[in-house]
Amino acid sequence: MTSTRGRGGIARHTGDEVVAPILDDVKIDTAAIDVVGSSPTVSVQLPASPIHDIPEDERAVAIDDVAGTPDTLQADQPTTHSVEVVATVPPADPEPTGVSATRYQKGAPETSALLTSDRLLEGMPSTRVPPEGRWQRLVYDATFRRVNLGNSPAVTARKELDHRIRRPLEGGARFVPVLTRKGGVGKTTVTALLGMALADSRDDRTIAVDANPDRGTLSERIAQHTPYTVRDIVRDADSITRYTEFSERVARDETRLDVLASDTDPHLAEAFNEDDYNTVADLAARFYSFVLTDCGTGIVHSVMRATLSRADSVVIVSGSSVDEARLASETLSWLEQNGYEQLVSNAVVALNTATQGAQMVRLDEIESHFRSRVREIVRIPYDPQLAAGAAISFTQLRPATRHAARILAAHVVEGLPSPRS
Repeated sequence: MTSTRGRGGIARHTGDEVVAPILDDVKIDTAAIDVVGSSPTVSVQLPASPIHDIPEDERAVAIDDVAGTPDTLQADQPTTHSVEVVATVPPADPEPTGVSATRYQKGAPETSALLTSDRLLEGMPSTRVPPEGRWQRLVYDATFRRVNLGNSPAVTARKELDHRIRRPLEGGARFVPVLTRKGGVGKTTVTALLGMALADSRDDRTIAVDANPDRGTLSERIAQHTPYTVRDIVRDADSITRYTEFSERVARDETRLDVLASDTDPHLAEAFNEDDYNTVADLAARFYSFVLTDCGTGIVHSVMRATLSRADSVVIVSGSSVDEARLASETLSWLEQNGYEQLVSNAVVALNTATQGAQMVRLDEIESHFRSRVREIVRIPYDPQLAAGAAISFTQLRPATRHAARILAAHVVEGLPSPRS
């Protein structure tokens, strides 16, 4: 008997039985591995408590990832179950993994594509990509990489969303202001979430600029702080020629989002005008692919004029009360009446469901209203970390909140012109 040590214990090889290295008590009968045509079949023996080593909050996902799992499979059931996992390998797959190529086209001449490294090189690191997902990886490891069920549905969905957010953009920086006519609806929080989701998934740079004329708090939503503000960028603009010189004057969070703070003195913040914003925006456009602007509630302020003139798309933030939704809709009307109809039709509405009134208002009716006016609507769920009003750790947000931020980022990216016209 030979043994190898896995994460969950020791994998024992005794003739025709393998005890999987991920969970000690999950047994896969290698004698039951059968490849007929293009459908390898694996019989998996799950004992009384197959998920006792899986954290409680992940058990549902782990069970759902097993194709054909019976409804009676529960952690506290005293009997042993047999689960049959069937993986179908397309017969025309140009790179078969771990199964003799002659089984794919019996009697037909092999093509050069079948001479893969996995087939020909022994003792060399495998070039296959292991599947992601607890049960998918279990079967893959326990069958010595002979059976690859592919990624779990959750992993596949996550990678598809990553692909949407990472869409290549050419032609310079994209400007996305986040605005609304009412304060206290979560505009600064939405700006931070959008910036974090972009910075976390993309390889290029994202900056969020606090252009609030009333002493904005965007910089307080990230853990790192800096004494520099937009006023310092304006003052030192002529001497800033490289990214390192600009980055010294911004704060950066764990996702690589850069934040340029507003002045803490509201009198100085009020003095931040259209020319100042253009100075900051011109510099940011040299070093960043995305420039988000956390706008104030003063929609007729000169900074708003400069912001909208550069905007490639806008995010409108609405709360979930009657007056908050109405003021968000009036923001769209103001944009339409002042020559920004294209921004309205391409806008994304972030509906913050954590504001007062969410329990009494019909959110589906709010969404229906905005859907008639804008391109997309995203609900931002309640999250205790956001409700605290302190620094946001993107990795510690609830999964639903993180997912909503990533959906918002995907919608924004999909609405941006590429290449920029």
